[in-house]
Amino acid sequence: MTETGAPWVLREYALLADGERGALIGPRGDIAWMCAPRWHSDAVFSGLMGGPGCFTVVPEDPWNVWGGSYEDGTLIRVSRWVQRGGAITECREALAMPAEPGRAVLLRRIRAVHGDARVLLRLDVRAGFGSHPMRDVRLRAGEWHARSGPLRLRLRGAPEAAPDRDGVLTTRITVPEGGAHDLVLEIGESGPGPSPDPGRLWAETEDAWSRAVPDCGDTAAPRDARHAYAVLHGLTSASGGMAAAATASLPERARTGRNYDYRYAWIRDQCYAGIAVAEHGKQPSADRSVRFITERILADGPGLCPAYTVDGGPVPGERPLPLPGFPGGGRHVGNQAGRQFQLDVFGEALDLLATAARHGRLDRDGVRAVETAALAVEENWQRPDSGLWELETAWWTHSRLSAVMGLRAAARGLRHPDADRWTRLAGAIERETERRCRHPSGRWQRTSEDPRPDAALLRPLTRGDWPADDPGPALTRREVARQLTQDGYVYRFRHGDRPLGRAEGAFLLCGFLMSGACLADGRLTEAARWFERSRAACGPAGLFAEEYDVTQRQLRGNLPQAFVHALFLESAVKLAEHGG
Repeated sequence: MTETGAPWVLREYALLADGERGALIGPRGDIAWMCAPRWHSDAVFSGLMGGPGCFTVVPEDPWNVWGGSYEDGTLIRVSRWVQRGGAITECREALAMPAEPGRAVLLRRIRAVHGDARVLLRLDVRAGFGSHPMRDVRLRAGEWHARSGPLRLRLRGAPEAAPDRDGVLTTRITVPEGGAHDLVLEIGESGPGPSPDPGRLWAETEDAWSRAVPDCGDTAAPRDARHAYAVLHGLTSASGGMAAAATASLPERARTGRNYDYRYAWIRDQCYAGIAVAEHGKQPSADRSVRFITERILADGPGLCPAYTVDGGPVPGERPLPLPGFPGGGRHVGNQAGRQFQLDVFGEALDLLATAARHGRLDRDGVRAVETAALAVEENWQRPDSGLWELETAWWTHSRLSAVMGLRAAARGLRHPDADRWTRLAGAIERETERRCRHPSGRWQRTSEDPRPDAALLRPLTRGDWPADDPGPALTRREVARQLTQDGYVYRFRHGDRPLGRAEGAFLLCGFLMSGACLADGRLTEAARWFERSRAACGPAGLFAEEYDVTQRQLRGNLPQAFVHALFLESAVKLAEHGG
């Protein structure tokens, strides 16, 4: 939130994340969104949705220009302000790692780069999406202790602060030129332990990031690829589940009702990320995705849900919040998609597990999961589903082709007695899908009843094992390019007769899918062009949202969207392999 209470446009926010939770920080040093202690917990800072709660460190002089950047290959952020007279103040910020599921530790180090740094601090922790103000605020041994709902908190580094009648802590901090001042905020389910040592916390956090993110010099965009790794790592819990995004109810388009809660682990997104990392050759980093997918398949079998909490629990249904909401967006949390049947998740899971098997990283449980997923496809492939875009129940072509892709990948990747059976099943599904969903022109269409193209089809047609003389993949790609692209960006599908961009923004996932489809067809120059155009659709922090408003050049939807970063990484790897 700004000083006047208005939110920033999404491109101005940066992400701090440690795998168990994330925080969005605005350009004025305002942490306006964080759910604690886990991704799916209630927010303690709700400013992004118009609610109370914020942790702000900002220069006292409002006449300044903001900026900042991530330290390469990390989600350690350095906010920077240039003020009147040339004074420069920085604030180094991170969620401490390695993380604990039940406790968030926010690190903020104020640095006086040029001239003395004079900053204002405001801490207002409001658990329960703003419903619980801080209480029992006490200063003990130079540290502030308080409660907010079921959570306990401790702030180190601001003993001179004073609470107002609502418990909000405020103070001014002065740091001499060349000096630094540390703030450490802990928010957890239990009381804090020994007093934290900021130097040790920073050193451990730096070491954790250095071990998590590879060099990526062998990709088509090394620095951005390292950043994608950092984002995916920051969104992924030690349990293996990866949050699809850090936020909830941010609008894809103002006043359209498409405002969803993405603080959960989508099976499909998890597979995209695991495959991207595995294809880069850093298989140990993909093991967590494989483990999470394996556990969920073995636990739920054919009842596999499209989404779970990051610790494998059920996604709650939607409920409204007593907040204004982000402008043009909704004000609810939870997601009904967790109860849908989506056939394609079985195909994506089979593709991920087969990829792990090719790299020699699939254990016995993983093999059992392949068997279970293949059986689920066999028993359910004729059943209409909600599809990738979670729309009305239909006979979605993408879902069936994804199942074919996954079955064939499993048959190739595993030495298994049922491999021939999986191949035959894939052939049967392909033949029936061709009968129902192959357009008279030879391309693939959205459903058995809808002849229009869908950019989702590019994924299985690119990764699947299709006959070399089949014109279907190329014809489908060309039709997507003809009907669903504008100014170098790719949309999912057309909404009725409305022009592209009227109903929603370009879908950044689809831009990278188009790059992959061109690459698979040997069109390296076109692949590079789609790749570069799509990767430009981010804010200064290098974060991709779900959609991009091509006309206004704005990010739309929840932030950051994990599957976009995953497909960017995969595209960067594949382009480099082809000499791009």
